[in-house]
Amino acid sequence: MKAISRVFWGALALLIVLWTAFNLQIFQARGFFALRSDMVQLTGILAVAAMSFAMVLALRPRWPEARFGGLDKMYRLHKWFGIAALVLAVVHWLWAKGPKWAVGYGLLSRPERGPRPEITNPLEQLLSSQRGTAEGLGEWAFYAAVLLIVLALVPRFPYRQFYKTHKLIAIAYLVLVFHSVVLVQFSHWTTPIGIVVALLLIPGTYAALVALTGRIGAGRQVHGTICLLRRYPGVRALESEIAMEPGWPGHKTGQFAFATSDAHEGAHPYTIASAWDPADPRITFVTKALGDHTSLLADKLSIGQRVKVEGPYGCFTFDDDRPRQIWVGGGIGITPFISRMKYLARAETDRRGQVVDLFHTTADVDEDALARLAEDAKAADVRLHILVDARHGRLSGARIREAVPDWREASIWFCGPTGFGKALRTDLAAHGFDVEARFHQELFSMR
Repeated sequence: MKAISRVFWGALALLIVLWTAFNLQIFQARGFFALRSDMVQLTGILAVAAMSFAMVLALRPRWPEARFGGLDKMYRLHKWFGIAALVLAVVHWLWAKGPKWAVGYGLLSRPERGPRPEITNPLEQLLSSQRGTAEGLGEWAFYAAVLLIVLALVPRFPYRQFYKTHKLIAIAYLVLVFHSVVLVQFSHWTTPIGIVVALLLIPGTYAALVALTGRIGAGRQVHGTICLLRRYPGVRALESEIAMEPGWPGHKTGQFAFATSDAHEGAHPYTIASAWDPADPRITFVTKALGDHTSLLADKLSIGQRVKVEGPYGCFTFDDDRPRQIWVGGGIGITPFISRMKYLARAETDRRGQVVDLFHTTADVDEDALARLAEDAKAADVRLHILVDARHGRLSGARIREAVPDWREASIWFCGPTGFGKALRTDLAAHGFDVEARFHQELFSMR
């Protein structure tokens, strides 16, 4: 989380510093309307820059994934930049509109304008002639972007509709690029802030076009055929095994992929619950009926059905040199650990002498699923601790410390509800555990 916080705040701070360095007049007493002009420029630049960052991250680029600790962290940064763009765009709109309203109500008096200097640069003349169009289109694009971003942040908004409407942000962004190119002060384009903004608008525009043509992740997509479906009614889960066609690069345990079984629904991310074997190219997903889409999967999927899989993604891959590992899987968060156990059962030489304790806490019970989990743990030589909430109470840091006396020497790998993970992390930090270096958590929330 520290990496994405540094990038987020660092990027905004850098833009503010670059803009301020060439606009020192903002610190002079020049009157309200002069300040308003500066703030309209600054907030507009920050808003379109934040939106550009969000657009580029939406492409799921491969190169920064390891630096951020996985695509799940990159999507968190994408969300932060989206929220920042929303807030900054609203502030920009208020600076542009508020003084006009105040003048209309007689609360402010607009200063007399002197003659404007003659524009001699042909490019500046062209941009100046488009100001009215850019202002009008930009205002409507602002309204559309605000609505679409707010909808994206509402968890109850159906994923199917989110998938469709979220694409429209790309159209609003392209309009706002035109708005920015025309209305950013012309002299700014030859300064460092102008160069940086231009370097953000170019990949942002490319990202918007890729999104509109449905090509996000196209280079990492491989088709497969469903060859097995197994239901676990007690935990409302479905196991789907897919025989992959040539092209799948293989995956590490703990990684996830986007699967598309319905083009109208779009791609959904699922943790891969199987180890990779090139000689038998199959992958397994275990999905739980938690939302509008996953609740219907058991009835919609069928053996022989062709699906599209994109990936793999993620850095939740159990790579460290600690003598002990503690795994915590809450509910459907058990899936990456299933994958890892299947791998360890086949690759004893990869253990590096590690001792592993797996805590699986669940509110729902399916005896068949628990029996299969126990078999996987035994085959992988993993100590399994199953805690059913109604029988054993909730899992806590204290219970982990009691069950694993040398917990201070371990790394902890957590996948489960966000609130549970936060509480466990806080508890362990309070007892001196180095959570920054040795508490690994999958932020499996793509909205």
